Amino acid sequence: MATRNVNFNPGPAALPLEVLQTVQDELLDYHGTGMSILESSHRGKEFEAINDQTIALIREVLGLTDDYHVLFLGGGASTQFALVPMNFAGEDQVAAYADTGEFASKAMKEAKSACRVHVAFSSKEDKYRAIPPMDSFDIPADATYLHVCTNNTIEGTQFHDFPRTGNVPLIADMSSDIASRQIDYQRFALFYAGAQKNLGPSGVTLVVIRDDFLNTARQDLPAILRYRTHADNKSLYNTPPVFGIYIMKLVLEWIQRNGGLAGVERTNSAKKDLLYGAIDAAPDFYRGAADKASRSWMNVTMRLPSEDLEAKFIADAKNEGLLGLKGHRSVGGIRFSIYNAVSLEDIQKTVDFMERFQKSA
Repeated sequence: MATRNVNFNPGPAALPLEVLQTVQDELLDYHGTGMSILESSHRGKEFEAINDQTIALIREVLGLTDDYHVLFLGGGASTQFALVPMNFAGEDQVAAYADTGEFASKAMKEAKSACRVHVAFSSKEDKYRAIPPMDSFDIPADATYLHVCTNNTIEGTQFHDFPRTGNVPLIADMSSDIASRQIDYQRFALFYAGAQKNLGPSGVTLVVIRDDFLNTARQDLPAILRYRTHADNKSLYNTPPVFGIYIMKLVLEWIQRNGGLAGVERTNSAKKDLLYGAIDAAPDFYRGAADKASRSWMNVTMRLPSEDLEAKFIADAKNEGLLGLKGHRSVGGIRFSIYNAVSLEDIQKTVDFMERFQKSA
């Protein structure tokens, strides 16, 4: 096999090499069936076992009790921007949103078509550079929920704690930092994540809902749009993203082999310390884009003294096998997406390149 590049793409993102090799080995003949899992019926016993095992792994890895429903849906996290308010808020009800980044803002805008929206906090005027203090949220007592985006991929900020919401259910879009560290997932009434950052390929979205919150969901929606429909049918109401769920199972098993969330967190902490350390060691050349207290462990954003230097940095990095470093088109700059499958060795290689580039500039 040719030498693999370091994949810093923000999503679809890097997958563990072990997982890709297993997929390769099993692709044409899944466990002696004479068929690929790509061809297998979602009603067959082979996929039923995969589905059950993946649900069990989500509960085990994330530390969830049996009163949480684990769903595998299509449509990406963006579909959940609409389904959450549709299911849990009526047009005369209010839902609270924390506006801390572009995708948090998109979720909030989508909710406005279903219910009244209250902005619990916004850092838009500061160009989303920081996460608010946890005691600064304005949460109406009658809000049906508070929605947060735990990690902002474009701006490179992340919640390192979560607000206390009292009786107001807490909902989170965790697409870009799920399963990257140890948190109390049971603080959330509902959370969701597109798989394509830390859990698998694009095409499958994880949705986890606590039973008591699901019981408050509206039942006057079309069946396909109701979370209850998918919970009652173990995500098999219609054809699910079979291949994506299969790969998610393999990724979760890889997480377990690497020490679970505790092991993954240790590695991710070392990765972000090494990379941010290199940025902070050269403040006149590399400048972190996010407020230091709000820095993301998953998406490290920075600027160089000029856009020309940034373009050269991206081009030279590509020649070194470091790919996907161009910042989002809305903000520019450099972005390192260092999801779970990016290794500490990959970050060391990157830091070494950064030192060479600075000296040669």
